[in-house]
Amino acid sequence: MDKEARVHIIGAGISGLTAALVLEKNGFSPVIYEASGSAGGRVKTEIFNGYHLDIGFQVLLEAYPKVQKYLDIEALEPIELWPGAMIFNDGHREIIGDPLRNIALLWPTIKAESATFSDKLKVLRLNLELQSTSLNDIFNGEDIPTREYLLQKGFSDSMMTKFFIPFFSGIFLEEQLQTSCRMFKFVYKMFGKGNALIPKDGIGVITDQLVSKLGRTKIKYNRPVYRVKDGTIVFEDGSQQLSDRIIIATADTKLTGRTGERPLRWQTSDTLYFESLKDEIRKPLIGLIADPEALINSIIYLPQESAVSKKPYILSVTVVKSHQLSPVDLQKQVEADLSRFCGISDVKFLKHYAIRKGLPVVEDLKNRLPLSAYRLDKNTYLAGDYLLNGSLNAAMASGEGAAHALIEDCNLTN
Repeated sequence: MDKEARVHIIGAGISGLTAALVLEKNGFSPVIYEASGSAGGRVKTEIFNGYHLDIGFQVLLEAYPKVQKYLDIEALEPIELWPGAMIFNDGHREIIGDPLRNIALLWPTIKAESATFSDKLKVLRLNLELQSTSLNDIFNGEDIPTREYLLQKGFSDSMMTKFFIPFFSGIFLEEQLQTSCRMFKFVYKMFGKGNALIPKDGIGVITDQLVSKLGRTKIKYNRPVYRVKDGTIVFEDGSQQLSDRIIIATADTKLTGRTGERPLRWQTSDTLYFESLKDEIRKPLIGLIADPEALINSIIYLPQESAVSKKPYILSVTVVKSHQLSPVDLQKQVEADLSRFCGISDVKFLKHYAIRKGLPVVEDLKNRLPLSAYRLDKNTYLAGDYLLNGSLNAAMASGEGAAHALIEDCNLTN
């Protein structure tokens, strides 16, 4: 194996960083070219007014296999969310969750009117069914829209509109639940197998941790690539870099220069942050806004005191529904929704992030690929969650797969 080979990775997102880790463990010293000024791709946190604000609210599912493999979860100092949600509907609030994993959820779930007794039994059966189903069986199984799958399971209209649709709209970033049931089963299984976590200083600490694990890798920021062709990396400024092996760890199909490739489609969302003096939920739970007239989809309070303002909480609000509102009008509408549907008015606007590339729309969801699927040509490889499914786990898995394909080819040529 030629460990002195010139190996380059385009993109310092999670896929590119994971690929670099695998390559380093196998003796390589890759160079990463990143178009922006920081690593992380879609997994970034910004410090604003003393607060750590995720650029698009995200949770970390600790049961993801690749998360277990590549991250030191304890070092992220995560907040553990309870396995449930507070539902806001018609001026009322109620909690529904998994009492088998948190006994404090038993009585609220029994009392909850959003789910019928039959719904609660069906949820229990679904939990048991998916926990005993392997990931390979999930991704090789039926492929119908999530909404259709849940209706086939016999869940009531109330359970659909008040829990499943708002909860999974926030995960899939689309309100019709047209995402394949394969993804629903995968995510539902992961929620049932481990905790949903929020790192204390934001989701970007995942990126920071991966970067800190790199020893021989060089990351060159603000180096946007225009095209990759015949072992040559052409940068947007016209300069070029010869390479022996290249991993394209970005979803930009223009880089390959191949005609006929359709650009990826993306699910979008808006995340708005507000300062707050108090936590209206008072438990580590996501709040779901079930009223169909509401623009906002979900909320969550994060205990995070800013050294600037001294207010003890930030409120994160997610909007999934399509809209044509200006940023100012969106802020006004969100504040009106918080007051009308949640009874929350003691907030001060902080920041709005319009997320135009939230999740890739993947037509044929997969959990794994053969190494050959990561090869674009004899010395170029692809990585990115769009190759598998839109998740942190897939981002890591694809980076790992591309690196192993490269390593295998180096072994074969030496």
